Amino acid sequence: MQSRLNHFAVAPQLMQPMLDMEECLKTSGLEHSLIELVKLRVSQINGCAFCIHMHTHDARAHGESEDRLHLLNAWRESSLYSERERAALAWAETLTRIEQNGAPDHIYKEMAVQFSNQEKIALTLVVTTINAWNRIAIGFATPHPAAKEASAA
Repeated sequence: MQSRLNHFAVAPQLMQPMLDMEECLKTSGLEHSLIELVKLRVSQINGCAFCIHMHTHDARAHGESEDRLHLLNAWRESSLYSERERAALAWAETLTRIEQNGAPDHIYKEMAVQFSNQEKIALTLVVTTINAWNRIAIGFATPHPAAKEASAA
């Protein structure tokens, strides 16, 4: 894949608020593992190879298991995810696919049981920002780093 535009090089001042949001969300009270699962699942839905690559590697580096990474696409059928993670993943999928059904009350209520009001906002911002990153990476055809994986194959 040939990159169309290096958004960080062309407009660092426009990208900085996105980076600032990421830093803010790291201290939001949400577990790092939960944030990575949500980012990875949203990136899977959106088909963003760059972000799937990044968040798979980030999750692994922070101790996420291979089984949970491999089964994330089928999290509803797996017992490997906690009720809190399930609520977060359902909320993430709902907001990512908001054009299909809006944000139904039953999904919100399931999420609301698991998260404080502050955490609800943080989780919603995690979903919002990863959707934005996906659109930036896909729109500008940002290639994922493949050299290491290609040489191992």
